[in-house]
Amino acid sequence: MTTDTLAFAGGFREPVFEAQAVFRTLMDCMARPGTIGEIAATVAPPAPLAAAAGAVALTLCDHDTPVWLTPALKASALPAWLAFNAGAPVTEERQNARFAFVEKGAMLPNLCLFAQGTQEYPDRSTTLVVEIEAFDGGRSLVLTGPGIRTQEEIAPVGLPDMFAHFWAENRRSFPRGVDLILVAGDRIVCLPRTTVLRVKEA
Repeated sequence: MTTDTLAFAGGFREPVFEAQAVFRTLMDCMARPGTIGEIAATVAPPAPLAAAAGAVALTLCDHDTPVWLTPALKASALPAWLAFNAGAPVTEERQNARFAFVEKGAMLPNLCLFAQGTQEYPDRSTTLVVEIEAFDGGRSLVLTGPGIRTQEEIAPVGLPDMFAHFWAENRRSFPRGVDLILVAGDRIVCLPRTTVLRVKEA
């Protein structure tokens, strides 16, 4: 399949119903950080982006949401796919991005490099969609904060060793800061900036 063909194929089969289902899952997971949600994605975005992250992109992105992509994603057919299926423009500047996508195995940039919003408009920040290997088998992270009754625990595989430090820095400027959507296969976990994260002691 040519690059041009990839740009026009692989969108939602039933855009309204599928986007609504993905949006409900995202909102539920944002309201309950650490809760694992599942996305039954029928989309097929250009590699190296996986299906669930592609479904998130088509649900959240539109012509008013500039998107930042890693070098590998930018070099693929993904920019044209996003433009055709969502009307979303790609931006070179992290500070201009409303959404950013990082494929599995790519380096996660420091979160402070993205738009943080302002004190008056904290929603004018970047939401990062980051693909990882899995939500178990890695270093255990304990989550507390709004939307979490006592605590949640995940053990993600594929986040950098410095992630807990990145996240602590992200929370220091609250209400400014970025939000994260972690994607592993067809499962997602959301980390809004209100979430407190610590590494579980062995």
